[in-house]
Amino acid sequence: MVTLQAAVRFDELRAVEGPVDPAELDKVWAGLDTVAASAILGSWRGFAFSTGHPIEKTLATSSWYGKRFDALDDAKPLICRAEDGSLYSDVKSGRGEASLWNVEFRGEVTATMVYDGMPVLDHFKRVDGDTLMGIMNGKPAVVLDPAGRHFYFGLERA
Repeated sequence: MVTLQAAVRFDELRAVEGPVDPAELDKVWAGLDTVAASAILGSWRGFAFSTGHPIEKTLATSSWYGKRFDALDDAKPLICRAEDGSLYSDVKSGRGEASLWNVEFRGEVTATMVYDGMPVLDHFKRVDGDTLMGIMNGKPAVVLDPAGRHFYFGLERA
């Protein structure tokens, strides 16, 4: 069961305007419930936690909106906003799309998006019925920042 403390701390860290300590995000992650891949189908609006990870700039430059999970074998990791305001799946930056699986991460099996064209996995845990916390994982040279830290983000059901 999600600890109230973890959910409250998630909200507090999301509201922080300056840098967030990844160790604090790891503590929140540990207090959240796992979630089944089949339970997260739908459209999600995303946001990055400000840790200084290089992926934050990449997503901002691409006008990242969120993710869409149409089926377990049809996931769109990079839904972006075009200049005209429309949404599209950025298959070029994402090197394709993705699929959803239940995968073990840090000793727990939880919903995980596996990218088709990159050695990248996004693991998800439930904050509440409409909010997920995500950690990007995969080949260290691709996903870790220079200090060896992961990219942390959140999703809210659209």
